[in-house]
Amino acid sequence: MAESLGRRALLTAGLAAATFPAPAIAQGAPELRWRLSSAYPKSLDILFGATETFARIVTEATDGRFQIQPAGVGESVPAEQLLDAVGSGKVEMGHGPATLGLGKDPVFALATAMPFGLNARGQNAWWRQGGAADLFSEIFAKHGLASLPGGNTGAQMGGWFRKEVKSLADLQGLKFRVAGLGGQVLAKFGVQPQTTPGAEIFGALESKALDAAEWIGPHDDEKLGLQKVAPIYHYPGFWEGGALMHFWFNAEKWKALPKGYRAVLEAAAAQAGAEMQAKYDARNPQALRRLVAGGAQLRPFPQDVMEAALKNANDVYGEISGKSPDFKRVYEAMKTFRNEEYLWFQVAEYTYDNFMIRARARG
Repeated sequence: MAESLGRRALLTAGLAAATFPAPAIAQGAPELRWRLSSAYPKSLDILFGATETFARIVTEATDGRFQIQPAGVGESVPAEQLLDAVGSGKVEMGHGPATLGLGKDPVFALATAMPFGLNARGQNAWWRQGGAADLFSEIFAKHGLASLPGGNTGAQMGGWFRKEVKSLADLQGLKFRVAGLGGQVLAKFGVQPQTTPGAEIFGALESKALDAAEWIGPHDDEKLGLQKVAPIYHYPGFWEGGALMHFWFNAEKWKALPKGYRAVLEAAAAQAGAEMQAKYDARNPQALRRLVAGGAQLRPFPQDVMEAALKNANDVYGEISGKSPDFKRVYEAMKTFRNEEYLWFQVAEYTYDNFMIRARARG
């Protein structure tokens, strides 16, 4: 797509429903009813809630002429078929991670999160100011898709384990539910990656079909009650340092929209995305306290595991880059941007946060 959706979304991020007087946007604008299929169930109130926020803003901003009906995962489309359904026009819209397209092309994983990739702030900057939107718009268009950034979970947790990981040896043969490229990285340790659906994780851990499972973070993990069957709660989820969600659009339907409607969708996506991350940042601390009170045992991954995982990740990226020119091009761009981000973060953000965290610990 010639024009960067990400840059346009930034310009409209502050718009609210009141910005569009009903007569101005309604005159000559078509009445539209679109279906939006989420990759998540309605019980995940923050992830699914982003689609409800998005739909509400669009309805209010267009005086009801453009209405979008969100549906939970499986109500109309299974998660694994979401991108195909949007690209083919079965549904006009979707919401979920680009990793759903990993089977199409490994480059899709880079649009959500990758082991040792960008954190949430880095993702936001890369997509809105760093050129990612332009890089991916061409790739997504090949599959009949257009997209807008649609929220971030922030850094995720490393998952729930029945036994503590104290060394690399403890990962050998581990049956671990893990998503995205993280599975390929962990497989180099002898881990057996599993793709167990969220609703089945508890039962799989309880029956010992799984030894460990990652999900998202405290707020969403608490709903699954995993601390009852796998009490060791490792961190960080180095494979998802900032998991970016997307609002997906059928490319032809996106192009056919009046410019005013596209501007409304961009503003709605920006607002819904900002609210998602704010909700996670506000609610995860309380959820973490409750989990620990309920028996969760927080444990950091050992340093040798982190160092070896980083090496494995770089090996995986080299292997994929040798087969996929698109992956190589986007990966190199992301690396360059990540290095510049950390140059800045280490000067101001890291030193400030490190001081405040230590001050908090001292009381």
